[in-house]
Amino acid sequence: MISVGVTRGEGDVRITTRTVRHWVRATLEAEGVRRAEITVVFIDDQLSRRLHRRWFGRDSTTDVMAFPLGTEETLEGEIYVNGARARRQARRVGVSPREELLRLVVHGTLHLAGHDDTTSTHARRMRERENALVVRLRPGRRGTRQQ
Repeated sequence: MISVGVTRGEGDVRITTRTVRHWVRATLEAEGVRRAEITVVFIDDQLSRRLHRRWFGRDSTTDVMAFPLGTEETLEGEIYVNGARARRQARRVGVSPREELLRLVVHGTLHLAGHDDTTSTHARRMRERENALVVRLRPGRRGTRQQ
């Protein structure tokens, strides 16, 4: 069973809980994960900066952070999505805020499922997987964002 909780922290995000749950479940199922407890938390720039500094040693905001918490039997984790940053990035790359949120939720979920982007090879593979899932979860739309 895949359980997904959504918390609307301090970020102003206009997306339904049902939609976010669908994105996480579909990503995990595509990755072969059948047992998971995931929480997606929408945050603002201020909290993003604090978490990024505390857990990654970087004094800056970021768009998404994923924290694995569970055991091997059940994938557990938290995904923190910066809604304000998503809106800015969406404008910069010419996509809707909804599409950018989709990309960030998928990206964070892929991290929890074991993907990493610490090397250029891993980052390329992860981006390819992310693009495929975004296209799949975005019916009727074409194209991919390269970043």
